[in-house]
Amino acid sequence: MAIQNILIVDDSKTETMFLAELLQKNGYVVQSAESADAAMACLLQNRPDLILMDVVMPGQNGFQLTRTISRTPAYADIPIILCTSKSQETDRVWGMRQGASAYLTKPLDTTDLLTKIRMLG
Repeated sequence: MAIQNILIVDDSKTETMFLAELLQKNGYVVQSAESADAAMACLLQNRPDLILMDVVMPGQNGFQLTRTISRTPAYADIPIILCTSKSQETDRVWGMRQGASAYLTKPLDTTDLLTKIRMLG
């Protein structure tokens, strides 16, 4: 399945704008959510092909939301790339155990991000 629609889940407007611009320039359709609740609403309205997930967010964090999405049968096949400033190896291992397909640390290497998206498609 080719990835076309990407959901960005990040509470930072700056980060969301940066990622959205990068992805749109590369031919992807982008939607965004600033919280776990908004992300779940987006999943219901317009199922994405991939999710870029921040970890540090108010309310439910990205680890918790990744676990929820990856363990919900209707969404379990949507790949999730965690994009976070949390750079410890224990964070990466925990993120992958929650159901993430990949783990990238901020500041993001845009080439690496685009390569990971293509690999997951």
